[in-house]
Amino acid sequence: MVAYMEHKDLANQVIGPERAVKIGDGVHRVEDLIRQAEGAAGRPEGSVALLAATKTRDVGEIMAAVDAGIRLIGENRPQEVAAKAQGIAVQSARRGVDLGFHLIGQLQANKINKVLHQVDTVESVDNLDLARKIAVRAQAGGLTMGVYLEVNESGEESKSGCDPDSAFDLACTLAGLEGLELDGLMTVGAHVDDESTVRRGFSHLRGLCEAIRNSGQAGTGTCRTLSMGMTDDLAWAVAEGSTQVRVGRAIFGERAFI
Repeated sequence: MVAYMEHKDLANQVIGPERAVKIGDGVHRVEDLIRQAEGAAGRPEGSVALLAATKTRDVGEIMAAVDAGIRLIGENRPQEVAAKAQGIAVQSARRGVDLGFHLIGQLQANKINKVLHQVDTVESVDNLDLARKIAVRAQAGGLTMGVYLEVNESGEESKSGCDPDSAFDLACTLAGLEGLELDGLMTVGAHVDDESTVRRGFSHLRGLCEAIRNSGQAGTGTCRTLSMGMTDDLAWAVAEGSTQVRVGRAIFGERAFI
Protein backbone atom coordinates (compact mmCIF):
# COMPACT_ATOMS: atom_id res chain seq x y z
CA MET A 1 0.00 0.00 0.00
CA VAL A 2 1.17 3.54 -0.77
CA ALA A 3 2.03 5.31 2.51
CA TYR A 4 -0.50 8.13 2.25
CA MET A 5 -3.31 5.61 1.74
CA GLU A 6 -2.79 4.56 5.35
CA HIS A 7 -3.65 8.08 6.52
CA LYS A 8 -6.48 9.12 4.23
CA ASP A 9 -9.74 7.35 3.46
CA LEU A 10 -9.79 7.69 -0.32
CA ALA A 11 -13.25 6.05 -0.46
CA ASN A 12 -14.74 8.89 1.62
CA GLN A 13 -17.71 10.39 -0.18
CA VAL A 14 -18.54 13.40 2.01
CA ILE A 15 -16.65 16.70 2.19
CA GLY A 16 -17.49 20.07 3.70
CA PRO A 17 -19.18 22.82 1.69
CA GLU A 18 -16.17 25.16 1.86
CA ARG A 19 -13.89 22.51 0.39
CA ALA A 20 -16.44 21.78 -2.34
CA VAL A 21 -16.64 25.45 -3.27
CA LYS A 22 -12.83 25.75 -3.45
CA ILE A 23 -12.64 22.76 -5.78
CA GLY A 24 -15.42 24.13 -7.95
CA ASP A 25 -13.65 27.48 -8.16
CA GLY A 26 -10.48 25.65 -9.19
CA VAL A 27 -12.28 23.85 -12.00
CA HIS A 28 -13.73 27.11 -13.31
CA ARG A 29 -10.34 28.88 -13.17
CA VAL A 30 -8.70 26.13 -15.19
CA GLU A 31 -11.55 26.12 -17.69
CA ASP A 32 -11.03 29.87 -18.13
CA LEU A 33 -7.30 29.31 -18.71
CA ILE A 34 -8.06 26.70 -21.35
CA ARG A 35 -10.50 29.01 -23.13
CA GLN A 36 -7.90 31.80 -23.09
CA ALA A 37 -5.26 29.45 -24.48
CA GLU A 38 -7.63 28.21 -27.19
CA GLY A 39 -8.39 31.78 -28.21
CA ALA A 40 -4.73 32.81 -28.24
CA ALA A 41 -3.93 29.82 -30.46
CA GLY A 42 -6.83 30.54 -32.83
CA ARG A 43 -8.52 27.30 -31.89
CA PRO A 44 -12.26 26.86 -31.38
CA GLU A 45 -13.60 26.90 -27.85
CA GLY A 46 -14.12 23.38 -26.57
CA SER A 47 -11.35 21.82 -28.65
CA VAL A 48 -9.34 20.90 -25.53
CA ALA A 49 -10.69 18.49 -22.91
CA LEU A 50 -9.85 18.92 -19.23
CA LEU A 51 -8.85 15.80 -17.32
CA ALA A 52 -8.77 16.21 -13.55
CA ALA A 53 -5.74 14.41 -12.13
CA THR A 54 -7.07 12.97 -8.88
CA LYS A 55 -4.06 11.42 -7.15
CA THR A 56 -4.53 11.56 -3.33
CA ARG A 57 -8.08 12.97 -3.72
CA ASP A 58 -10.98 11.11 -2.17
CA VAL A 59 -14.31 10.34 -3.80
CA GLY A 60 -15.99 13.36 -2.21
CA GLU A 61 -13.36 15.72 -3.60
CA ILE A 62 -13.59 14.12 -7.02
CA MET A 63 -17.36 14.46 -7.10
CA ALA A 64 -17.10 18.13 -6.14
CA ALA A 65 -15.05 18.57 -9.32
CA VAL A 66 -17.65 16.59 -11.26
CA ASP A 67 -20.39 18.84 -9.89
CA ALA A 68 -18.39 21.79 -11.24
CA GLY A 69 -18.31 20.29 -14.73
CA ILE A 70 -15.45 17.77 -14.85
CA ARG A 71 -16.29 14.79 -17.06
CA LEU A 72 -12.88 13.11 -17.26
CA ILE A 73 -10.63 12.00 -14.39
CA GLY A 74 -7.25 10.32 -14.25
CA GLU A 75 -5.61 8.26 -11.52
CA ASN A 76 -1.89 7.63 -11.16
CA ARG A 77 -1.95 4.38 -9.23
CA PRO A 78 -3.96 1.18 -9.66
CA GLN A 79 -4.33 0.99 -5.87
CA GLU A 80 -6.21 4.29 -5.92
CA VAL A 81 -8.39 3.13 -8.80
CA ALA A 82 -9.40 0.11 -6.72
CA ALA A 83 -10.05 2.23 -3.62
CA LYS A 84 -12.26 4.78 -5.35
CA ALA A 85 -13.89 3.07 -8.33
CA GLN A 86 -17.05 1.80 -6.63
CA GLY A 87 -17.79 5.08 -4.88
CA ILE A 88 -17.19 7.06 -8.07
CA ALA A 89 -19.48 4.74 -10.01
CA VAL A 90 -22.25 5.05 -7.43
CA GLN A 91 -22.02 8.83 -7.18
CA SER A 92 -21.79 9.28 -10.96
CA ALA A 93 -24.89 7.14 -11.45
CA ARG A 94 -26.80 9.19 -8.88
CA ARG A 95 -25.94 12.31 -10.85
CA GLY A 96 -26.65 10.75 -14.22
CA VAL A 97 -23.09 11.59 -15.29
CA ASP A 98 -21.09 9.60 -17.84
CA LEU A 99 -17.62 10.03 -16.36
CA GLY A 100 -14.50 9.03 -18.29
CA PHE A 101 -11.94 7.27 -16.09
CA HIS A 102 -8.30 7.03 -17.20
CA LEU A 103 -5.15 5.58 -15.68
CA ILE A 104 -2.47 8.20 -16.30
CA GLY A 105 0.32 6.69 -14.18
CA GLN A 106 2.49 3.67 -14.74
CA LEU A 107 0.92 0.23 -14.85
CA GLN A 108 2.78 -2.91 -13.86
CA ALA A 109 1.67 -6.15 -15.44
CA ASN A 110 0.65 -7.62 -12.09
CA LYS A 111 -1.76 -4.69 -11.53
CA ILE A 112 -3.64 -4.97 -14.84
CA ASN A 113 -6.58 -6.78 -13.25
CA LYS A 114 -7.00 -3.95 -10.71
CA VAL A 115 -7.89 -1.50 -13.47
CA LEU A 116 -9.20 -3.64 -16.31
CA HIS A 117 -12.90 -3.32 -15.51
CA GLN A 118 -12.65 0.09 -13.83
CA VAL A 119 -10.96 2.44 -16.30
CA ASP A 120 -11.74 2.91 -19.96
CA THR A 121 -8.29 4.13 -21.04
CA VAL A 122 -4.68 3.52 -20.02
CA GLU A 123 -2.61 6.56 -21.03
CA SER A 124 0.76 5.24 -19.94
CA VAL A 125 1.50 2.32 -22.27
CA ASP A 126 5.14 2.66 -23.32
CA ASN A 127 6.30 -0.80 -24.37
CA LEU A 128 5.07 -3.71 -26.42
CA ASP A 129 5.26 -6.28 -23.64
CA LEU A 130 2.83 -4.33 -21.45
CA ALA A 131 0.55 -3.65 -24.41
CA ARG A 132 0.35 -7.33 -25.27
CA LYS A 133 -0.46 -8.28 -21.67
CA ILE A 134 -3.24 -5.69 -21.47
CA ALA A 135 -4.58 -6.90 -24.82
CA VAL A 136 -4.67 -10.53 -23.68
CA ARG A 137 -6.44 -9.66 -20.40
CA ALA A 138 -8.89 -7.36 -22.19
CA GLN A 139 -9.80 -10.04 -24.72
CA ALA A 140 -10.27 -12.59 -21.95
CA GLY A 141 -12.62 -10.17 -20.22
CA GLY A 142 -14.57 -9.41 -23.37
CA LEU A 143 -13.27 -5.84 -23.48
CA THR A 144 -11.49 -3.47 -25.79
CA MET A 145 -9.19 -1.22 -23.77
CA GLY A 146 -8.41 2.26 -25.01
CA VAL A 147 -4.72 3.10 -24.77
CA TYR A 148 -2.41 6.03 -25.41
CA LEU A 149 1.23 5.48 -26.26
CA GLU A 150 3.36 7.44 -23.79
CA VAL A 151 6.36 9.08 -25.43
CA ASN A 152 9.30 10.55 -23.52
CA GLU A 153 9.70 13.67 -25.65
CA SER A 154 11.99 15.39 -23.14
CA GLY A 155 14.49 12.53 -22.97
CA GLU A 156 14.71 12.98 -19.19
CA GLU A 157 15.71 9.79 -17.40
CA SER A 158 13.26 10.47 -14.58
CA LYS A 159 10.33 10.24 -16.98
CA SER A 160 8.72 7.14 -18.40
CA GLY A 161 7.69 6.75 -22.02
CA CYS A 162 9.15 5.21 -25.13
CA ASP A 163 11.90 6.81 -27.19
CA PRO A 164 10.47 9.23 -29.78
CA ASP A 165 12.55 7.52 -32.49
CA SER A 166 10.77 4.21 -31.90
CA ALA A 167 7.31 5.64 -31.24
CA PHE A 168 5.92 5.45 -34.77
CA ASP A 169 6.66 1.75 -35.23
CA LEU A 170 5.53 0.91 -31.70
CA ALA A 171 2.27 2.80 -32.13
CA CYS A 172 1.49 1.02 -35.37
CA THR A 173 2.15 -2.34 -33.71
CA LEU A 174 -0.07 -1.47 -30.73
CA ALA A 175 -2.84 -0.34 -33.05
CA GLY A 176 -2.97 -3.79 -34.60
CA LEU A 177 -3.39 -5.71 -31.35
CA GLU A 178 -6.79 -7.30 -30.75
CA GLY A 179 -8.24 -6.10 -27.44
CA LEU A 180 -6.71 -2.63 -27.71
CA GLU A 181 -7.72 0.60 -29.41
CA LEU A 182 -4.98 3.17 -29.95
CA ASP A 183 -6.78 6.41 -29.07
CA GLY A 184 -3.83 8.78 -28.93
CA LEU A 185 -0.43 9.77 -27.57
CA MET A 186 0.66 11.15 -24.21
CA THR A 187 3.73 12.98 -22.96
CA VAL A 188 4.93 14.98 -19.97
CA GLY A 189 6.56 18.28 -20.87
CA ALA A 190 10.24 18.89 -20.22
CA HIS A 191 10.94 20.01 -16.65
CA VAL A 192 12.57 23.30 -17.66
CA ASP A 193 11.53 26.94 -17.76
CA ASP A 194 12.52 27.41 -21.40
CA GLU A 195 9.34 27.73 -23.45
CA SER A 196 10.94 26.75 -26.75
CA THR A 197 12.29 23.51 -25.29
CA VAL A 198 8.95 22.47 -23.83
CA ARG A 199 7.04 23.42 -26.97
CA ARG A 200 9.48 21.55 -29.19
CA GLY A 201 8.52 18.29 -27.51
CA PHE A 202 4.81 19.04 -27.79
CA SER A 203 5.18 19.98 -31.45
CA HIS A 204 7.01 16.75 -32.21
CA LEU A 205 4.28 14.70 -30.54
CA ARG A 206 1.64 16.46 -32.64
CA GLY A 207 3.51 15.62 -35.83
CA LEU A 208 3.99 12.05 -34.69
CA CYS A 209 0.27 11.67 -33.99
CA GLU A 210 -0.59 12.96 -37.45
CA ALA A 211 1.91 10.62 -39.07
CA ILE A 212 0.51 7.61 -37.21
CA ARG A 213 -3.08 8.50 -37.99
CA ASN A 214 -2.32 9.05 -41.68
CA SER A 215 -0.14 5.96 -42.06
CA GLY A 216 -2.99 3.80 -43.32
CA GLN A 217 -1.90 0.93 -41.09
CA ALA A 218 -4.58 -1.12 -39.36
CA GLY A 219 -6.07 0.50 -36.28
CA THR A 220 -4.20 3.81 -36.54
CA GLY A 221 -7.15 5.89 -37.69
CA THR A 222 -8.37 6.29 -34.10
CA CYS A 223 -5.09 7.88 -32.94
CA ARG A 224 -6.49 11.38 -32.42
CA THR A 225 -6.00 12.46 -28.81
CA LEU A 226 -2.91 14.43 -27.79
CA SER A 227 -2.69 14.24 -24.00
CA MET A 228 -0.09 16.87 -23.19
CA GLY A 229 0.04 19.85 -20.88
CA MET A 230 -0.38 20.13 -17.12
CA THR A 231 -0.81 22.96 -14.62
CA ASP A 232 2.41 24.82 -15.44
CA ASP A 233 2.66 24.33 -19.21
CA LEU A 234 -1.00 24.15 -20.20
CA ALA A 235 -0.99 27.21 -22.49
CA TRP A 236 2.10 26.03 -24.39
CA ALA A 237 0.56 22.61 -24.92
CA VAL A 238 -2.69 24.07 -26.24
CA ALA A 239 -0.72 26.30 -28.61
CA GLU A 240 1.01 23.19 -29.97
CA GLY A 241 -2.20 21.24 -30.56
CA SER A 242 -3.02 19.44 -27.31
CA THR A 243 -6.54 18.03 -27.23
CA GLN A 244 -6.43 16.99 -23.57
CA VAL A 245 -4.69 18.60 -20.61
CA ARG A 246 -4.15 16.88 -17.26
CA VAL A 247 -4.54 19.20 -14.28
CA GLY A 248 -4.55 18.38 -10.59
CA ARG A 249 -2.94 21.04 -8.42
CA ALA A 250 -4.76 24.00 -9.99
CA ILE A 251 -8.09 22.29 -9.29
CA PHE A 252 -7.58 20.65 -5.92
CA GLY A 253 -4.68 22.60 -4.43
CA GLU A 254 -1.38 21.19 -3.23
CA ARG A 255 -1.37 17.51 -2.41
CA ALA A 256 -1.62 16.73 1.27
CA PHE A 257 0.36 13.49 0.94
CA ILE A 258 3.41 12.39 -1.04
